[in-house]
Amino acid sequence: MLRFILSFFGGIFSWIVTGAVFAALTVGAVFWMYARDLPDHEYLAQYTPKTISRIYSGEGRLMDEFATERRIFAPIEEIPEVVKSAFISAEDKNFYSHQGFDARGMAGALWDAVKSRGKNLRGASTIPQQVAKNFLLGGERTAERKIKELVLATRLVDTLSKDKILELYLNEIDLGFLSFGVASAAQTYFNKTLSELTVEEAAYLAALPKAPYSYHPVHNREAAIDRRNYVLREMFQNGYIDDAALETAQAAPLKTVQSGDYASFKSGLPPRDYFTDEIRRQLSKSFGEAEFFGGGLTIRATVDPEMQDQAAIALQEALESYDRNLGVWRGTKQVIEASELESEEKWRAALALAEVPRDVAGWLPAVVLELGEKSARIGIEGVSDDEDGHWIPAEDVTWAKKRLADGKLGPKAKVAGDLVSVGDVVLVAALANEDGTFKRWSLRQVPEVQGGFMAMDVNTGRVIAMQGGFSYQSSVFNRATQAQRQPGSSFKPFVYAAALDSGFSPATIIVDAPIEVDTPQGLWRPKNASNKFYGPTPMRTGIEQSRNLMTVRIAQEITMRTVAGYAERFGVYDRLEPFLANSLGAQETTLFKMVAAYAMFANGGERVEPTLVDRVQDRWGRTVYRHDQRTCDDCRLASLDPGAAPRIASNRERVMDAVTAYQLTSMLQGVVQRGSGSGVRLPVPTGGKTGTTNDAKDVWFIGFTSNIVAGCYMGYDQPRSLGRGAYGGTLCVPVFNAFMQEAVKKYGGSEFKVPAGGHFIKINRFTGERLPDDVEGDFVQAEFFRDDEIPIFGIGAMVDGGFAMGQNLPLFAYGELGGDEGGTTVTTSTGQTKIIPKKADFGTLSSGGLY
Repeated sequence: MLRFILSFFGGIFSWIVTGAVFAALTVGAVFWMYARDLPDHEYLAQYTPKTISRIYSGEGRLMDEFATERRIFAPIEEIPEVVKSAFISAEDKNFYSHQGFDARGMAGALWDAVKSRGKNLRGASTIPQQVAKNFLLGGERTAERKIKELVLATRLVDTLSKDKILELYLNEIDLGFLSFGVASAAQTYFNKTLSELTVEEAAYLAALPKAPYSYHPVHNREAAIDRRNYVLREMFQNGYIDDAALETAQAAPLKTVQSGDYASFKSGLPPRDYFTDEIRRQLSKSFGEAEFFGGGLTIRATVDPEMQDQAAIALQEALESYDRNLGVWRGTKQVIEASELESEEKWRAALALAEVPRDVAGWLPAVVLELGEKSARIGIEGVSDDEDGHWIPAEDVTWAKKRLADGKLGPKAKVAGDLVSVGDVVLVAALANEDGTFKRWSLRQVPEVQGGFMAMDVNTGRVIAMQGGFSYQSSVFNRATQAQRQPGSSFKPFVYAAALDSGFSPATIIVDAPIEVDTPQGLWRPKNASNKFYGPTPMRTGIEQSRNLMTVRIAQEITMRTVAGYAERFGVYDRLEPFLANSLGAQETTLFKMVAAYAMFANGGERVEPTLVDRVQDRWGRTVYRHDQRTCDDCRLASLDPGAAPRIASNRERVMDAVTAYQLTSMLQGVVQRGSGSGVRLPVPTGGKTGTTNDAKDVWFIGFTSNIVAGCYMGYDQPRSLGRGAYGGTLCVPVFNAFMQEAVKKYGGSEFKVPAGGHFIKINRFTGERLPDDVEGDFVQAEFFRDDEIPIFGIGAMVDGGFAMGQNLPLFAYGELGGDEGGTTVTTSTGQTKIIPKKADFGTLSSGGLY
């Protein structure tokens, strides 16, 4: 009997052992089969996650950030113990003791599932398993993925230290609101650094990996607090916090950015503008979008924040002034429903959602709450509503007409109700009395006319300000860099530069007379803006008064291919078609290219490449781009002799002769002193050139001092005439003037440097005749000539470009300058008073004759 019993139990034991062996072999075979083609886990030792790229000003102020995954990488050494312990307690309390997977945890999870008949399912993945899943495998819920996850987890533990695995996990985990990693999440939820987090805040972050949006701090507040408190209890049971810390942390309210307890990190950032967005556009091309948005680049911008603000204000005031003078009210075309106006809480919430620009200094969104007999009561975003309310009075609307449903303009407004209705979302600005006290609220609107402005250092190419339109939030299209427009007469200096390098001098006489050119489109008869012809005239006068006919004759004389070569060398065009009309600026280019090219006039003819970025560093702090390649050996010295300045060696390419650059700069100073740019009022020497195209569709002014060049363009995005009185001198010169008055205060200015290799000779600026050295008067102009040049003065140096001069023209027209901005009174060298004629009608300029 005993033998039978022993035999029976021995058989059972054999079967059990055999089954166990077969089960082990089966499990081993399964693991071996799935372990053969697993992803390489060793690269995680050098893994570099996607991190935020940030743009800083020269003063180190954070300006903007770009990322597809908002992650701030934090090395494990910089992650506080309270954060580590919170996540370990929540996700893997045996993290430092197991070998990649937690058998007890898996068994417990299985037992809970069986006991609850599948109702209580919980994960048992360790942190190494989660790293394997997140980095190397997909998120699908299959047995195959789970087996692979277990194998990879054990391999990870064998390959990497536990701290490295924890570092990978804490920097990769998705914690909601596009925040990846604990450093980014601390900023998103609490606007704090990791070192500033309290115990309860760290516990809340550790509660999120399970289901970030199920524990929303506002919408699922109770669930979020319960889960946070569960993490706190686990931290206590694992010995990371004591009983007093547990009680204090559990009793603490859940304060977050989302619930309004802390200011958002982004609220401290300036709104995105044209400058930082252009950096994004340019660096995405240079480094690739993946590197820019995920490479953790640190970008030092060239912007001067003061000057950027001034550029925005100057351009916005000019665009708004032009738009207001048209007298047409358009508003924002956004309306808040009547039901949303029943209470202040409701209309403020609705107004906050209105898509209107909030980046115009002094402008605020508002909603019309009621209409009085003459005035309109408004509620203003960010401004408390007092007992009397805020009102738009009748006197503020009399400038405008409202467009009717049939497209026609209605009568001029007399009361606020003629322009606005209840529920209309409007933009308003506060007007002040002369003593600075509040006067009234005034309606504002985004102009239809647009423009661009840019300013840069003429010696380094550093762009200090760029405004690509009225408001970035109303239109992200950057008209300084992206808008292709005709430069008109602002292109003429390149024709004159080519001529000066081709043997011309500022005193060369050019015939100003009718021209006929036979083109495939028909006979082209360009005209001067004054619709007059002035006969033989010194070249200086041609550019000062923007004479079209003289420019065409010069281009014909030196050939358009020569002009095209200069334009391409300066970077104005990649390829300029060699048509005569293009000498008058008929081919399109950008403000960005024009301003950069003018910088080379101002700096004496050296090439400068415009840049919005001084330096780019990668995530490890290594410099991967530096704009300024000049060398400064003295900068390495501990000290310099008293009064000595560091010597900077420049090996930049020379794009034009230094003498030519000075001659051209001198002539462009004449444009500002007595030509179309005479509205410029600066305390330092200034040169520049206006441009006004056919039908005044585009107006320009580009000017410069000895160290700063700036340019303005204005026009409609869909080109149409700006109307009578629209010229570069009337619209863009005031923008340049307003900006440069502040720029000169900060950057100064001096006389333009006179290069070696030339000498001054006095000439009569009306006739081109040489004058004795001791002559003085407003007709006297000291021109710079090359030392190796034997100048020919007067009629002997006359150029007609091969065109006939015409008949019945005076030899010289003293004082009759005929500039393209017109209407200016001048006194000639003989003491006579002459009027510079106003601009002619369009006439026969349709094939490209521009002003």
